[in-house]
Amino acid sequence: MLRRFFVGGNWKSNGTVQSSRALAEQIAQQVQAVDDRVDLVVAPIDLHIGLVKDIVPAKVKVAAQNVSGTGMGAYTGETSAAAVKDFGLEWVIVGHSERRTLYHECDKTVAAKVEISLKAGLNVIACIGETLEARKAGNTFDVIKRHLDGVAAGVKDQKQWAKIVIAYEPVWSIGTGVTASPEQAEEVHVYIRNYLADNVSKSVSNETRIICKQTMYYDARPWPTVVSRLSDGGSVKPDNSVNLIQQKNIDGFLVGGASLDAKSFIQIANAPKLAGRFSML
Repeated sequence: MLRRFFVGGNWKSNGTVQSSRALAEQIAQQVQAVDDRVDLVVAPIDLHIGLVKDIVPAKVKVAAQNVSGTGMGAYTGETSAAAVKDFGLEWVIVGHSERRTLYHECDKTVAAKVEISLKAGLNVIACIGETLEARKAGNTFDVIKRHLDGVAAGVKDQKQWAKIVIAYEPVWSIGTGVTASPEQAEEVHVYIRNYLADNVSKSVSNETRIICKQTMYYDARPWPTVVSRLSDGGSVKPDNSVNLIQQKNIDGFLVGGASLDAKSFIQIANAPKLAGRFSML
């Protein structure tokens, strides 16, 4: 099944006006090296979305990192999906592990955000993944199923699955010194695809892109610089992205710290080419 590769950069709460402008300009200068069969998305902090959107070429889409589960109205501090769409954005991240753990977002909240985002016409990067405690207890697939149930609850029309990218986050590997191997990631991706086949349809299972968050790319700069910039956890390996993308059910990456360096981000975006995945299409 032909699925377009997808690479998203989540800048999180990082960047000043100056640094976000510089990063966007660097990506704009280097992005032509990325194969057109890769969809590229970056998600700056809200205050810098307009700035970045004006700099990057059309080849790079800009996403919101979060969205309200409610509509417009008296919800101080919230940004509605309708407002995100009205601003000209096409993508939003929902259910990120940091939203779940730091801000106690539950599956019901994720379902509401998925539903309202799809209703507004946005594409959704839906994040799921288990903690170290869950993995040690042997509850990986129980957690994945629960998270998938939450995402699915927000999808009211089967056709809307075409607007969803599922991002598997092995939360247990973040900041623990333990790295998810390509085989471990593939195992969960296969489970996700089987879930979609059993609970939605085989066509949705075949067509839905499932990406992996655990990707740290080698950077030739001195270690102190690398560690300070690539701080998501996990192991920094020269061929990590290439090794992951060789798995047939991994369709791309959601990149954290490495997306703050344009060169690293572009290298990761080129992983499908380096892995020879295009020759398999």
